Amino acid sequence: MTTRITLAKGLNMGLRKAMENDPRVLIMGEDVGKLGGVFRITDGLQKDFGEDRVIDSPLAESGIVGTAVGMALRGYRPVVEIQFDGFVYPAYDQIVCQVAKMHYRSRGRSKMPIVIRIPFGGGIGAVEHHSESPEAQFAHTPGLKVVACSNPVDGYWMIQQAIASDDPVIFLEPKRQYHADKADLDETATPDPLFASRVVRAGSDCTVLAYGPMVKTAMAAAEAASTDGTSLEVIDLRTLSPLDMAPVHESVRRTGRAVVTHEAHVNLGMGAEVASRITEECFYSLEAPVLRVGGFDTPYPPSRIEEDFLPDLDRLLDAVDRSLAF
Repeated sequence: MTTRITLAKGLNMGLRKAMENDPRVLIMGEDVGKLGGVFRITDGLQKDFGEDRVIDSPLAESGIVGTAVGMALRGYRPVVEIQFDGFVYPAYDQIVCQVAKMHYRSRGRSKMPIVIRIPFGGGIGAVEHHSESPEAQFAHTPGLKVVACSNPVDGYWMIQQAIASDDPVIFLEPKRQYHADKADLDETATPDPLFASRVVRAGSDCTVLAYGPMVKTAMAAAEAASTDGTSLEVIDLRTLSPLDMAPVHESVRRTGRAVVTHEAHVNLGMGAEVASRITEECFYSLEAPVLRVGGFDTPYPPSRIEEDFLPDLDRLLDAVDRSLAF
């Protein structure tokens, strides 16, 4: 039996399942309790599990993450919600200096089973600090695992897998996808592993690599390209640290071309690391340079012009055309 769900519903169901299965799992964050979160991801959880397990915190991200560190050391498995991506920076010191390093610093004696949920990316017409893409900063930090779901089914499974992990996980959720699309969830199915990439559309002419909100754009580009006889293979990276490059290398060795896309700035973004690894492993298979498509190197713009800032179908198809022209 399948259930038709949005990404928001999938995450809500996944959190509920994890809390039912393990009494050590608790949720903390601003407005996650009575309100159910600004995106309603935690809707109904405080009512069913109580205020001791779904905790409305003060507006203090450093305090939220610092408290989670203490709880993890005491055997709990806290799930922290950062209300918007741009609000994570007050907690950056805690995340990089404590969450990421405690396991290594203690020679493995102290685990940090913390999940830090971050709605990320743009496309919702929000004001400053509400549409950031900080994933590369966390993926650059040893000791952190970083994943990005892109669809309702992955949201359901990946949040449970992240909570079950003994490593700290930065869990990125594309906010413009929360209520955008629906998919059929089969709760009896076997999910993909958490730290694994996946081919979501087979193709033969060029490999397009994306994650989070850009997977939908990449799929739309593949559909548009097919009308002109161009076959694009689309891979959802899903995991940014560690990167699962095996499906990527296999694909690029067949297609000979690759385009990497993300909403974050191109300069020193995740696309740079992916492109470098492809070049190192697939150099003799490449028919063209690995190209990157992303946001411009400016602060996130006012909402009226964010569609000019975000990579879209046309910019992605232009990169594919340039790759095929070599």
